[in-house]
Amino acid sequence: MSSSAEILSQAFTLGYTYTRSTGPIVGKFLTALRDRKMVGIKASDGKVLMPPVEFDPVSAEALSEFVDVADSGVVKTWTWVSEPRKAHPSDKPFAWALIQLDGADTPMLHWVDAGDAEQMSTGMRVKVRWAAQTQGFISDINGFVPEATELSEDYQANNAEEPVTGIDSPSYLTYNFTAGEATARYLAQLKKGKLVGQRCPSCENVYIPPRGSCAACGVATTDEVELTNKATVESFTIVYIPIPNNPIKPPYVIANLVLDGANLSFLHLLSECKNEDVRIGMRVEAVWRPEEEWGYAMENIQYFKPIDEPDVAVEEIGKLKKGGR
Repeated sequence: MSSSAEILSQAFTLGYTYTRSTGPIVGKFLTALRDRKMVGIKASDGKVLMPPVEFDPVSAEALSEFVDVADSGVVKTWTWVSEPRKAHPSDKPFAWALIQLDGADTPMLHWVDAGDAEQMSTGMRVKVRWAAQTQGFISDINGFVPEATELSEDYQANNAEEPVTGIDSPSYLTYNFTAGEATARYLAQLKKGKLVGQRCPSCENVYIPPRGSCAACGVATTDEVELTNKATVESFTIVYIPIPNNPIKPPYVIANLVLDGANLSFLHLLSECKNEDVRIGMRVEAVWRPEEEWGYAMENIQYFKPIDEPDVAVEEIGKLKKGGR
């Protein structure tokens, strides 16, 4: 190929949902929200903190005395969001505001649906607009609105009796990945159905996927090496836990594979074998998807499958040469 590769970029979303326990204080607050009520907690100096916290901000002592507070209050300060983003609570312009509820001594942060910025002011009275279906999340408060706003109370009944003790917290990051020259060249060859690594001119280790430089020697790896579809299992894991949005149902095997002629491994799926038969040193071969499905991705290879060749000794893995053993 030419020395300058096409610039490749792709949007990615990295995310997962984890479950966290709430503890007795936050759990009580979320349980109250589920019941469309607001509760704060009394500190050692008599102030009512909202939202409630577990430890006194002055004495650091554990707090436990809950206090009912109103679901209306005063805007202490605010900022207007004229162009909401995808992660914002509203798709229309809104205000982030610190709101001090009646009966509380500290303000809480939430959003206000005022229509436009001209309707917002410090000191204005606002009230909670409850979600139609409450679950025990902070989003049970579907924003605050000016106190004079008429609200529908067509709420769905919540028959939950157990207190909230845990919540699912999704965490997602969407970003744009731009491939460097070495990666772009590798992906361009992969789109043609070829596995091409790069060799270090100093130690002669072959990297696939290539990284553009040798991690051991710190020199550029510009010498390209076309490799075969055959590989050796260096290590493996049997996955028993399902991964959200993953079409592959467990149990299945993910393995670190060293291609013949390469010295370092990469991860891929093993199939067409029993999980209990997978072993270190096992010989495997790539199974490619139909050519019309090839893109700039390692997913062009659907999986690796075992082949009828003798296992490789552990000490010899990564020392195979192109086209032979």
